[in-house]
Amino acid sequence: MRLYIAEKPSMGAEIAKCLTGPVIRKDGYLETKDGIVTWGFGHILRQAEPEEYDEKYKRWRMEDLPIIPEKWRLLVSESCVKQFEIVKGLIARADEIVHAGDPDREGQLLIDEVLDYVENTKPVMRILLNALDEKSIKKAIHSLRENSEFLNLKQSALARARADWLIGMNLSRAYTLAAQRAGHRIVLPIGRVKTPTLALVVRRERELENFVPVDYFVIKAKFAHENGEFMTNWKAMDEQIGLDSEGRLIDEVTAKALVDKFQRANNEPGVVTLYETTEKKESQRLPFSLSALQVLAGKRFGFEPQLVLDTAQKLYEKKLTTYPRSDCDYLPENQFEDAKVILSNLANLDQNQISSWANKADAGIKSRAWNDKKISAHHAIIPTQERCNFSTLTEAEQKLYGLIAQAYIAQFYPQHVYLQTKVEVHYLKERFTASGKVIKVLGWKELYGVADAEEKKEDEDALLPEMKKKDEVFCKEAFFDKKATRPPARFTAATLLAGMKEIHKYVKNPEAKKKLKDVYGIGTEATRATIIKELISRGFLQNEGKKKTLIPTKAAYLLVDALPDEMTYPDSTAVWEDHLHRMAAGDTELKLFLAEQESFTKALCEKAKQMVMPIHEGQKKCPRCKQGVLQLRNGKNGAFWGCSNYPSCRATYEDDHGSIKKPDHLCPRCKQGDLRLRNGKNGAFWGCSNYPSCRATYNDDKGKPDFNR
Repeated sequence: MRLYIAEKPSMGAEIAKCLTGPVIRKDGYLETKDGIVTWGFGHILRQAEPEEYDEKYKRWRMEDLPIIPEKWRLLVSESCVKQFEIVKGLIARADEIVHAGDPDREGQLLIDEVLDYVENTKPVMRILLNALDEKSIKKAIHSLRENSEFLNLKQSALARARADWLIGMNLSRAYTLAAQRAGHRIVLPIGRVKTPTLALVVRRERELENFVPVDYFVIKAKFAHENGEFMTNWKAMDEQIGLDSEGRLIDEVTAKALVDKFQRANNEPGVVTLYETTEKKESQRLPFSLSALQVLAGKRFGFEPQLVLDTAQKLYEKKLTTYPRSDCDYLPENQFEDAKVILSNLANLDQNQISSWANKADAGIKSRAWNDKKISAHHAIIPTQERCNFSTLTEAEQKLYGLIAQAYIAQFYPQHVYLQTKVEVHYLKERFTASGKVIKVLGWKELYGVADAEEKKEDEDALLPEMKKKDEVFCKEAFFDKKATRPPARFTAATLLAGMKEIHKYVKNPEAKKKLKDVYGIGTEATRATIIKELISRGFLQNEGKKKTLIPTKAAYLLVDALPDEMTYPDSTAVWEDHLHRMAAGDTELKLFLAEQESFTKALCEKAKQMVMPIHEGQKKCPRCKQGVLQLRNGKNGAFWGCSNYPSCRATYEDDHGSIKKPDHLCPRCKQGDLRLRNGKNGAFWGCSNYPSCRATYNDDKGKPDFNR
């Protein structure tokens, strides 16, 4: 018997429909003539919590850190016990198993870990489902691959899960304890990806707080050629005075002097030193990965990343679009022939704009998107061959389907072709430049509009007269515009997600920045939106205003300021992501990666033990250790004040109706403890409360310490 194990019930149902019927529904699985289909509910198994390795870890204690399992344990999730037993029983009955998890790193692991858990020895094949329409599923069923081919993908997912556990479990405990030691009643959740993501927002907010606008001056000059006039921009020479470090002219006196010079010498000719016209072609915008779709939908419609993911998932389950959690924006070449059917369906769609675009498309055009070398387990998100009843979709589904269809149709329009002209003029030993652009073939930009499809540059569409090198020109006028530098924009959920994707822009180390430019960012296509949502729901970020800009809370500043750069800058995380991708390609090993993670975790736990956090407002710092705060406690002799840094610091002070009692007799030796009357084997004496750090003792003189003997 062949057993298909899908990631979730909806996928299992679609697979069963494409097998030889009838389909007979059973408890937790479906029977067909071609085999049985069962499913999980995402992760049936979960990682054990620290206290499930050892009960002593129920209490958070700095001396127990780091917690590093000798043997990693998985446990059946409580909500999945029944389904797990069904899957386990079916595996025992099967002759052959088909792994039908999602076609990504996480999907590979969650079925593999079940097979490993039950110690499966049956042969396992792998089905890759990038779409749930009937044609795609049947094609995938006839194109099964050996599951062993995907071992590296599984190892990569396992490495990510264990690294997240090591850092999350240990550093969350370590820095929460450090915060509580300083009187903060807060839990600081630390994560390999979410912490540097939060730090991006905190640093951006501080940039804004410290931003001081700088005025600068842009000089323009209009020149006359025998064929017409044209506007230019003055470009400073390297030796020009009055420039800032960014090369901007910030000295108004210099700007006025230059303009006066250009105006006065209007009979002095300038010379065209460059006149160059080049035909340029711009390839079609690529179809969408999930991140690209989330970013554009955020900018165009204000959609939160999680809404985009949820909506794309619904379209996928309705068989209208392909697998949504894709990090790829290319398409397999063998799907090029499907274009005729997909374009025909879109041309008949009950949505005028999409229908009009599809009717003009040329199914014979093959864009750069069709490239097998760029394909991994999945491909870009595109419409399937399933006909779409557009009017039955929700508003969010319509908008998202429209974006996906638009990007697909664009692949079947010609390239955008234009003439780019560059002009350079030398005048009074100064340099002036201008550029112009003439569109020859609008091509795929017909779907987007030129301004929407690209970031428009100043003066790039200027009409320039015909000229040639060494022609004379004359300055007709010169002037300057005063401008001011702008502060960086606050992050929104969409732009923060883009920042996670393009993490090399925020990497601190310049060498790592170059190396990581080609890395896929931090987090995965499926988890980035969830991480941002969690930071908001846990009170570290909050939305503000109509644009829903992200503002860090006090807790966010506390967390980011508490941590060393290794956790708040994305350098380490981005390097780890690179390792995970290389592991998926078979270029590095799980054991080596986890050894690095363990060393990193140990080092940061040690830093947490030594760190001194700012004392929470209203709390009194312990005078002995200078790290903890004094807290009211109840002991066998009643209330007393003790240090939050216990047991490292054992300082105690008497209570006076809810306040710390001022010492009647300050210890003259350490000047921190107070002298207390004690009973020893030789009778009463006064000893320092700072014992054993201070061993000062004094004889008793009628209920007072005798300092004279």
